[in-house]
Amino acid sequence: MRPVGRLPDGTGYHAPLGRMVADGDRVCCHLCGRFFLSVASHIRVHGWSKADYLAAFGLELSNPLSGEATRKRRAASFTARFAVEPAIQRAQRLAHDRARSGALTAAAATAARGRRQPAERRAKTLRTLAGISRAARAEGTRRAAADRMARVAAGVADRFGFADFPSYVADRLRRGASMAAISREAGLHKDWVSRQLAAVAPGVVPPLRADARLRPAALAHGFGDTAGYLRARHVDEHRTVSAIALEAGVTATTVHAALRHHGLRPVAHATKRHLADARAAAVAEAFGYPTLVAYIAARRSVPRSWRDIAAECGLPETTLRRHAAAATT
Repeated sequence: MRPVGRLPDGTGYHAPLGRMVADGDRVCCHLCGRFFLSVASHIRVHGWSKADYLAAFGLELSNPLSGEATRKRRAASFTARFAVEPAIQRAQRLAHDRARSGALTAAAATAARGRRQPAERRAKTLRTLAGISRAARAEGTRRAAADRMARVAAGVADRFGFADFPSYVADRLRRGASMAAISREAGLHKDWVSRQLAAVAPGVVPPLRADARLRPAALAHGFGDTAGYLRARHVDEHRTVSAIALEAGVTATTVHAALRHHGLRPVAHATKRHLADARAAAVAEAFGYPTLVAYIAARRSVPRSWRDIAAECGLPETTLRRHAAAATT
């Protein structure tokens, strides 16, 4: 009988891989093509073990390698022995206990890890999946992903001593940690918390990313929040965006974003403009006018030239002209 195919090592086989071919109560031996009530006892003739046979021909470990009649006869024999043999009864009780506790499933998963799924099992899986709608499969996948996500989050919270994951995230955010820093601390991908926050920590509102980056600097300089820090530095102290960025160790773009987020208008060249405004106010006060514009208007009405006014007050002509132009627009 000619083989229907050959294994990678050149061994010919006479039945399809991944299944046992039956003819009534007999099954076909893949190695020689002959039919037997039980191939399990026959393969010793070929010098093969059952484990090697199952692995080579893609059969499941639970496959008995026997026909229907042989399986029924063995089942009846086992049932009769179970009724009178205490050893079998104890073994079955132990097996039931392992199955109920989940230990049997865990052991099976460990044994299967790293081992290629047999062709027989793949065929059964595909037949089962074919009977399930795509929508049901997608829902099952989503549910499994959600369960896994919840287990990961619960494990992280427990590891750091929190009742739940939202409490852990909220605590780290209050301390000024970024979402990426929280993910790394938890041993996850740096974007995991950011991406899954709504699912695993509902109710926790993430801060603006720029806020999170500036918060450590705000806390280090004695401010309770980023808004107070920015208001003090940019509005009250008139520091430039670049100076704040340098102090906080962030980019100017980050500072700009945080200022806009908190309703603070970024002022270009804030320090220089503040000093210029202070000089203008000092000149107006020295000559008894409420503003520099009022001083300029009074001097120009005499009239006096821009050069004379600049010489009198000590400010550049360009500054005087700019203030006067701004007042007329």
